[in-house]
Amino acid sequence: MIGLNHFLGLGAVLFCISVLGIVINRKNVIVLLMAIELMLLAVNINFVGFSRYLGNVDGQVFVFFILTVAAAEAAIGLAILVTLFRNRGSIAVADLDSMKG
Repeated sequence: MIGLNHFLGLGAVLFCISVLGIVINRKNVIVLLMAIELMLLAVNINFVGFSRYLGNVDGQVFVFFILTVAAAEAAIGLAILVTLFRNRGSIAVADLDSMKG
């Protein structure tokens, strides 16, 4: 039987992996965006775990709102990256510090 500890353990492992992805890789913007999305998914797993543990569906409904916002954030982030690549020819984080209009 899957209990609350399993959900929280998996959420903690995914959250730690995403933090390591952000700390280790600071050069590629796409990997940074994926690490942020993984962090959001770890939080969603915790919401689902607590929702199941408490027998309440409010956490699961809240997860749908978070997934909607995360999908919009990913789409906007990728659109910005495509525009930056077209204008500058690179999506390295070091090249993004001079955002002069």
